[in-house]
Amino acid sequence: MAGLLGKLSGRKDEHMEIEEYLEQLGLEEGDLLEEQADMWVISQTLEDLSDIDGILGELKKGNQVVLNIEPLKKKNKVKVRQAISELKGAVHDLNGDIVALNQEQVILTPSNVKVRRQ
Repeated sequence: MAGLLGKLSGRKDEHMEIEEYLEQLGLEEGDLLEEQADMWVISQTLEDLSDIDGILGELKKGNQVVLNIEPLKKKNKVKVRQAISELKGAVHDLNGDIVALNQEQVILTPSNVKVRRQ
């Protein structure tokens, strides 16, 4: 933890790029997947329509998904719309929530989590 605090306060690795720093978060204290949790926030990438089943599987397990849609968006905007439409219907059926965070990311939540829109 001292390494993390040192990085935050700027005492250690003052010239570390933010991307490099963010990639290292959590690595110092061991693998977080070894710990037990009631819910996980899962980062996934939408590269093809076949990825939808895995995304919905995580929601059915009660996990939240932060979905990077940029790879499919670059390849085929029609398929992105189709995927988002399918995900939106499935999330609605699960009584979950789906919200665009920005042009490249969407957050999907299970039934016990809602996203406040501002």
